Amino acid sequence: MDTTSRLLLLLDVVERGSFAKAALARNIDRSVISKQISRLEDDLGVRLLNRTTRSFSLTAAGAEMIKKATQLRVLLGETISLAENYHQEPRGILKITASTTIGRRFIQPVINDFQKRFPQVEVELHLNELLVDIVSEGFDLAFRIGEPKDSSLIARKIARNRLLLLASPAFIDTYGMPNSIEELAKLPSASYSSQSVKVESIHYYDEQNKPCEQKTFSTFRANNGEVLLMKALSGTAYVLAPAFIIEHEVKEGLLIPLLPQLKLMNFSDMYAVYPHRDLPVRTRLFFDAVKDYLGYQTPIWEKAIPDFDKLYQG
Repeated sequence: MDTTSRLLLLLDVVERGSFAKAALARNIDRSVISKQISRLEDDLGVRLLNRTTRSFSLTAAGAEMIKKATQLRVLLGETISLAENYHQEPRGILKITASTTIGRRFIQPVINDFQKRFPQVEVELHLNELLVDIVSEGFDLAFRIGEPKDSSLIARKIARNRLLLLASPAFIDTYGMPNSIEELAKLPSASYSSQSVKVESIHYYDEQNKPCEQKTFSTFRANNGEVLLMKALSGTAYVLAPAFIIEHEVKEGLLIPLLPQLKLMNFSDMYAVYPHRDLPVRTRLFFDAVKDYLGYQTPIWEKAIPDFDKLYQG
């Protein structure tokens, strides 16, 4: 027996009220328990029990050890339960929230594969451009652009999210290819606008690497990135777009990067947000599956944009 086992044995004796009852419950001889408790006292160098022929009482040190032994039993139980989770088939309801674009393009494909692997998991996916209260509405995971302001939530960055300036060939035919950010600022733009976020400027670094801001001439505003992309494809506006909303448009020449040598500031990264650190196994496995799908070094959306690592780096 090691010290941990002897502490738990001591706890058993105290809770049952006698050496005899503890011995009966464990199907061992009473003298074995007595010897192990004595060995524990020798190892710790303190007396834990005051014994008589018929009863015992805890010493002050023994009372403190019982508190620790109780905590130890709880910790061991939690550890065993955690280990068992890894061997059990994930089951139950997984409730997720994300923006429409993120949910459709990146979360839904992971859900499809996840439920093939774990058919006993039910998934509820709620798509909303508004930030929801994930605690009061009972969500297990939220996928958001930008770190949450609520410090009580747990947020993990899962992918970077850089920006591009994009316009269609028709837009360039109409307005010409701008050669400076000042020229670009005079042209009609499509910009993101919601109750909480308004993107009305281009933030970049100048040749001396100083942060700068250029106000845009916004003629169209929407709270959905895919809608803004459609506006750019129409040829009536350019767009400052996060890379994650791009699919095949740049690769197929439907949208063309403007001012590719301009050093744009990074946009807010993508985060997974959840209410507690101790995630159920189904939530933890799904979180890992999303990270695998998105990519650890280079996000999946950047791979769809030719020479993306050379764009907007100054």
